[in-house]
Amino acid sequence: MQALKHILVALATVAMMGSAFSAADQKAGASDAALLRSTADHSKFKELQRPFQSGPEVTKACLTCHTEAARQIHQTQHWKWEYVNPGTGQTLGKRHVINNFCTSVSSNYKACASCHIGYGLDDKNFDFASQENVDCLVCHDATGKYKKPSGFSGHPVTKDTEFPPGSGKIVRGIDLQAIAQKVGKTRRETCGTCHFYGGGGDAVKHGDLDSSLDRPDKALDVHMDAEGNNFTCATCHKTEGHQVPGSRYAPTAMDKGGAHIRGKADSTNPATCQACHGQAPHSMAKLNDHTDKVACQTCHIPAFARGDMPTKMSWDWSTAGKRDAKGKPLVVTNDDGHVTYNGIKGDFVLEENVRPEYMWFNGSVKYTLMGDDIDKSRQPIAINTFEGGPDDGKSMIWPVKLFRGKQPFDPVHRTLVVTHLAGEDDTAYWKNMDWEKAIAAGMAAVGKPFSGKVDFVETVAMWPITHMVAPKEKALACNECHARGGRLDKVEGIYIPGRGGNRLVDTLGWLASAAILAGVLVHGLIRFVNRKH
Repeated sequence: MQALKHILVALATVAMMGSAFSAADQKAGASDAALLRSTADHSKFKELQRPFQSGPEVTKACLTCHTEAARQIHQTQHWKWEYVNPGTGQTLGKRHVINNFCTSVSSNYKACASCHIGYGLDDKNFDFASQENVDCLVCHDATGKYKKPSGFSGHPVTKDTEFPPGSGKIVRGIDLQAIAQKVGKTRRETCGTCHFYGGGGDAVKHGDLDSSLDRPDKALDVHMDAEGNNFTCATCHKTEGHQVPGSRYAPTAMDKGGAHIRGKADSTNPATCQACHGQAPHSMAKLNDHTDKVACQTCHIPAFARGDMPTKMSWDWSTAGKRDAKGKPLVVTNDDGHVTYNGIKGDFVLEENVRPEYMWFNGSVKYTLMGDDIDKSRQPIAINTFEGGPDDGKSMIWPVKLFRGKQPFDPVHRTLVVTHLAGEDDTAYWKNMDWEKAIAAGMAAVGKPFSGKVDFVETVAMWPITHMVAPKEKALACNECHARGGRLDKVEGIYIPGRGGNRLVDTLGWLASAAILAGVLVHGLIRFVNRKH
C-alpha cells in the first residue's frame, strides 16, 4: 500500500512538471510570436522612458527616430483637410465643403479637431507646417485608451479636467507614456475612431462604416471577418509614405486593370475590388458579363447598416429649438434607446438594413460650396452630385446612400450657411439655440456675408457604399434586378432582361419566339403527315 502511494505521488509530480513546462513553452511561444510581429519594443526606447504632459511632447520623441514622418503627413488630406479636385477644379476637403450633418467644421474647429491627426487646430490660422503638432498616437495607438475629447482642439487630456467648466462632468486624463510605449500598426479600431463616428455619432454618416466593424463576423463583412480574413483598413487602403489611397472626393468608380501584383509600383488604386479580384472573378461566365457595367458593390452589398447599428438617413434642423419642462434641450428616444429628436439638433430618421439607391457613377463628384447660388424652388439642393451616365464609357452602376437634410440657408444672399454650433461662447447654437447669432458667427469665421435672415432648405448628399461586403451566398439573386420593379428599376439607359422597356428588342424577341414556335409546329405537322404515309 505504501509503495502504491509513492507511485501515485511520483506520477502526480511528473504531471505537474509537465504542465509547468507546457505553460512555460506556451508563454515562450506567445512571446516569440510577439517578437516576430515587430522588430522593435517601444517600451525599451529611452526617448519614451519619461512622462509626457502633452501630445506634441510625444510627437517630438517619435521624430527622433521617425525623422521624416511629419513631413510625409503634411502632404496628406488627413492633415490638410483640403483637396483640389484636378477634374473639376473645386477646392474641397473638410475645411471647405458644406454638408447636411453639422454643416461645416469652420467655426467649430475646437470640437471637430478631435478627428484631426494633429494638435491645436483652433481656427483657420492653425500652423499646418508644424511637425510637433502632428498626432502620431491617433493612428498608431495599440492600447485602445487614447482619446481626443471634443472641445480640446485635438489635444488629449492628461489630467482629470472638468469640462465644460462648471458642469460637474469630468474628462479623465490618460497616460501618454504608457500609450506611446505600446504603439503599433493601424487597426480597424484606430481608423474607426474617426471614420465610424463621423457626422456626430456611431454609424451616423456613411452607413457602411460603424463600430460593428471593430470585430465583425463573416456575415457582416467577408474581408474584415475577425475570425477569418481579419483585414484591417490598410489591407486594402495600402499606404505609402502615409498617403492613404481611396477618396470620397474623387473615387475610382471604374477600374479596368487586372489584379495587382504585390509590390507593383504604379499610380493605380489598390483599394478597388479589381485590384485583388481582377475583371473576371466569377466561375460562371455569365456573371462576368456584368462586370463592365455593374460595380461589384452593387451585388455584393445587398444592404448597409447591417451591424445592429442604425444609420442616420435624414436630419431636419428646422425643428431644433424645443426645450423640456426644465428648460433643457428636449431629447426624445425610440424604443431601442436611439435619439430621434434633440433640441439642439432637430429630428432624425434612423434605419437599419437599408437597401441602397442605385445610379450611374464615373468617379466625378461636384459639390455645392459656400457662396454658390441656391435656388430654393429646385429642392432638394444637391450637396454633392455623382456624375456619369450609360454612354460615357467611364460609368458603372453603383450603390449609394442618399442622405436627406433640411438645413439653414440665407434667403437674401441665396446661399447655404455655416453655423457656429459648438463652444461655450454665447454665439454657439448648442449653447444659446439662437440661429441668427450662431449663423452670424459662423459666416464671419469664413469671411462670407450674412443677411440676418434665416430660412431652411431641403438638401441631399450622396455617399458611395463600399464596405460591409456580404458572403457570396448573400449576394443579390438574379431576380432582384431582372424583374419589373427590381432594384435597378430607376437606372436608365441600359436594357435589363426581365425588367422590360425596349420596344425594338421586345418585338424582335417575340418575333423570334413566334418563329421558333411556328417552326416547331410545322416540323411536327410534317412528321405527322409523313407518318400517315
